[in-house]
Amino acid sequence: MSRPPARPSAEEIERLLVGSPARFTKEQVTAKAGVSQELAERIWRALGFAQRADGAVAFTDADVAALRRVRRMLDGGLLDEQTVIRMARALGQTTARLAQWQAEIMIGAMLPTEPSQDDLAKVLGAAQELMPDFEQVLVHVWRAQLAAAGTRLLAIADGNDELVPTRVTMAVGFADLVSFTRRSRELDERELAELVEGFEARASDVVASHGARLVKTLGDEVLFTAPSPAQAAGIALDLVESGVELRVGLAYGPVLPTMGDVFGTTVNLAARLTAIARPGTILVDSALAEGLEGFDLHKIRRRPARGLGVVQPYLLRRSSS
Repeated sequence: MSRPPARPSAEEIERLLVGSPARFTKEQVTAKAGVSQELAERIWRALGFAQRADGAVAFTDADVAALRRVRRMLDGGLLDEQTVIRMARALGQTTARLAQWQAEIMIGAMLPTEPSQDDLAKVLGAAQELMPDFEQVLVHVWRAQLAAAGTRLLAIADGNDELVPTRVTMAVGFADLVSFTRRSRELDERELAELVEGFEARASDVVASHGARLVKTLGDEVLFTAPSPAQAAGIALDLVESGVELRVGLAYGPVLPTMGDVFGTTVNLAARLTAIARPGTILVDSALAEGLEGFDLHKIRRRPARGLGVVQPYLLRRSSS
């Protein structure tokens, strides 16, 4: 009688996906790469990797090569240590979410409800086979997104003294799923996940189609930015007409972009307007309303907004003409 295949171990998964076995301790990998242990540990922490014991054989040839690249960037004077750590943190946080998301998609698509050891082995085999293509597509998409980000920064900086201004003027929008708390109690976990993923997918498609940026998703809420009031208004209208009951708030003004997120009074105002809006409606602030032509705008009663005093909202609708 043949024995059933064993469940893949963590070490086997790591060796299969990383591509090279662990050969070095912390002291050895930093010595071979020519960087200090202190810097290497700061980079690893920023990337989100677990702390390794001093004598543990946990590092590969790829770790040596990566640290050598960091050393070359520092030696060439292109980046300082603080910038390297910030870049590492951005890379670690983004790729951790990407990897988790991709793993969940793969497992959800390939595994039955009650997977066997054979099923687990098939998923791992498929991941190994797809890795080269995933890697190439990832690099291509990253380069394209980097080009898009650079283009946006140049457009924002046009007419500014600084290439990357400390504060930039743009439209900020929040879109919020109505009655999410009630729905989360009524739906099972899979149905709730499908609701959230569907909402995020629709929002991402709509925002991208208007040449804007989806900054982040918060489960029942998405935050986006747009260069102009008209683009933000078009996004908001398409979202509320997408078949899911939403409320949307938009504001236009100075924003502080940092670490891929946006901060400032304009962001807070958009969030407050979203909280004030009734289901299925869009509220915008005075600054964004002034920048719109060809839309129906209706001034409504002034409202208190927590931390911002009294604000003058406008109800935005698509023009009937």
